[in-house]
Amino acid sequence: MKLKMILALGVLNALTAVSVQAESAVVVNQSITQKEVEAAQQAWCKALVDISATHDKNGKAAAKALAEKVIDSAYGYQMGVVLFKPTLTVNPQTFRTTRAGALSYFVGGDPAYPKDTGFALKGWSRCEPVNAGVFISGNSATTMGKVHFTAANGKVTTVDKSWQYVKDATGQLRIVLHHSSLEYSGS
Repeated sequence: MKLKMILALGVLNALTAVSVQAESAVVVNQSITQKEVEAAQQAWCKALVDISATHDKNGKAAAKALAEKVIDSAYGYQMGVVLFKPTLTVNPQTFRTTRAGALSYFVGGDPAYPKDTGFALKGWSRCEPVNAGVFISGNSATTMGKVHFTAANGKVTTVDKSWQYVKDATGQLRIVLHHSSLEYSGS
C-alpha cells in the first residue's frame, strides 16, 4: 500500500511537472498569410507618411523619434542583419544592414552617413504599394512590385520595391530584406 502511494505521488508529481512545462510553452503559428503581408506593407506606408507629417508639424527630433519606433517595430534588426538597399543611396554606403544606417536614411543627420538627407522627411502625403507578386513559404514571404509616393505638391514618384518578411518569436512580421530602386527611365 505504501509503495502504491509513493508511485501514485511520483506519477502525480510527474504529471504536474509536465502540466507546468506545457503552460509555460509558447507556441506561435509562424505561417504568414497574404493578408498579413499586405497589412505590413500598408503599415510601412502609413508610417512613412506619419514620419513626414510629424517632421512638418513638430520638427526633425520628433520625426526621428517616430522613425526609431517604426524601425524597431517593422524591421528585424533585433534578429540580426537586415538586407536593406534604399532607393537613394550611393557607394560606399549603398546598403544599410544596421539600424543606425536605416535610421539615417529615413531622417538623415548622422555624420557617419553624410549624403543622407532623410527620405521620410520629403513631405510625403500618400504611399501606395502595388504588388506584382507575393511568394509565401511558411514563415517567410517575399514581395515585388511598385510603391507610389505622392508629395505634398501632388507629384508622384514610383519605385520598384522588394520586401521579405519573417515572423519573430512573438509572431510579428519583420522586414529582413528591403530593396528599392527608381524605375528605369530608358535613357
